[in-house]
Amino acid sequence: MYRVLYRKWRPEGFADVIGQPHVTETLKNEIKSGRISHAYLFTGSRGTGKTTCAKILSRAVNCLDPHDGEPCGKCSNCVGIMNGNIMDVVEMDAASNNSVNNIRDVLDEVMFTPGEAKYRVYIIDEVHMLSQGAFNALLKTLEEPPSHIVFILATTEVHKIPATILSRCQRFDFNRIAPEAIAARLEYIAEHEGVSLSHDGAMLIAAVADGAMRDALSILDRCIGLSDNIGSDVVREATGLAGRDYLFTLADAVKNEDIPLAINTINTLHRESKSISRLCEELTEHFRTLMLIKTMKKNADELIIMSADEMQRAKTQAEKFSLSSIVRCIDVLQGSLERMFRGGSNKIEFETCMIKLCSPKLADDLSSITARLEKLEMMVRQGVNISQNSRIAEDNGKKQEQTLPDTKKETPVQEKHNTVSQPKKSSSDLMERLIAKAQPLDCWEEIMDEMKSRSTTLYHRMRGTCAYEAEDYILIDAPDDSAFAFLRSDKTRNLLIREAIKKVMGRSYKIGPYRKPQEDAPAQKSKLDEFIEQISDSDIKVTVD
Repeated sequence: MYRVLYRKWRPEGFADVIGQPHVTETLKNEIKSGRISHAYLFTGSRGTGKTTCAKILSRAVNCLDPHDGEPCGKCSNCVGIMNGNIMDVVEMDAASNNSVNNIRDVLDEVMFTPGEAKYRVYIIDEVHMLSQGAFNALLKTLEEPPSHIVFILATTEVHKIPATILSRCQRFDFNRIAPEAIAARLEYIAEHEGVSLSHDGAMLIAAVADGAMRDALSILDRCIGLSDNIGSDVVREATGLAGRDYLFTLADAVKNEDIPLAINTINTLHRESKSISRLCEELTEHFRTLMLIKTMKKNADELIIMSADEMQRAKTQAEKFSLSSIVRCIDVLQGSLERMFRGGSNKIEFETCMIKLCSPKLADDLSSITARLEKLEMMVRQGVNISQNSRIAEDNGKKQEQTLPDTKKETPVQEKHNTVSQPKKSSSDLMERLIAKAQPLDCWEEIMDEMKSRSTTLYHRMRGTCAYEAEDYILIDAPDDSAFAFLRSDKTRNLLIREAIKKVMGRSYKIGPYRKPQEDAPAQKSKLDEFIEQISDSDIKVTVD
């Protein structure tokens, strides 16, 4: 009879357990020194080796000839435990044996000495499923156990176990296995199974498995069913990662506010028997991918399961979205998914959800209003004149008594050589006017990141600063004058800052120092005044590719 890979290749010793050296080394040292605890608690996510280590430990404590803390696998006790012939090692599933009577049956046997082995070992899997009465029945035995008893408790949800039980166990936390370790193990197994497995395919399996070795072996089993020559394309086909162009199509429809495209795509997928709830989950995951690309930048590849082509396509699409709009899409999709499980038509719910995403003005939640304001702010930054009629249209035809402030006085003067010319006024008057209109610049951190990509020296000199926007100036508030002295020493540094600002904000600005308003300020010129005059008289050309 064929045995699946995760059963066939289950580790038989601590040395074969991968990714958990902090657990295996400690257990081996305890067995070598004879310091065996009466109760162990193994906790961690699925497929990380909890039950496997419990079975190895049950053989190691009963082995007649252990080697360096490892069970020999050849003595009568090891062979009998592996074959299930020795009744002193009991494995029970607390998910189906969770009542107080089940635990009392176990406790009735505890007082009897082992028949063949050194220790009577009880492996209780999914121990968090025990009832409160069962935990109470187990508590007294854990507090004063017989010398021949070893309890090994395994769980994926340690927070559900009472503190009185936790305090009486020696706890071991199993970590998610690193993708590199899983890939190396898969390549080793594939070689012995006579299957060709590429490194890219192994890494993709490891990424999909999400740190679980058992899941990785199950995926490898599926891939072997498709082909003996396993590459990343076979893995994508076996795991369903291939053919997800519709997610990019739906995301483009949201960005372009194309409701017909979104509805037609949903109908096409519905006719092809695509689960609507699963589609909603996949689209949520897709926007999560875009969110990670926007926030993690260079480290996003480590957290995203995608081929190189799809990753490049996702990065291109992420540039079209702002981070706040992506977060809003995730929030709306999750709310729609939650309502699907309450009943009603999933198709109608998802269509309504997509219409809300494609038309933010139809939604009245805070995130939708924020998205609309962000769009208006971006238009203003790009120099678009927003008239009263456009605002009325944006408000869905409703009459508004209030009008937008007159922007003609604050409209930037026509740029010459990408540099805004300044009226010939004294620097003090100019500074006072700018300070009066200065507003904190929220995207300064993003500008600093862009600045870092151009010059690390400039970035470190400008750390600890903040900025304000006033007319066609970005005013920089620095703790002291050293940052401005650094800028005055080389005009190229001034140019780099302005290029970073234009890259983020979409238009050119002049830069200057921010001076907090002070009463009875001295009449003579300060270093800041001299700096603003120098910037006003400069004619530096800014060219951004």
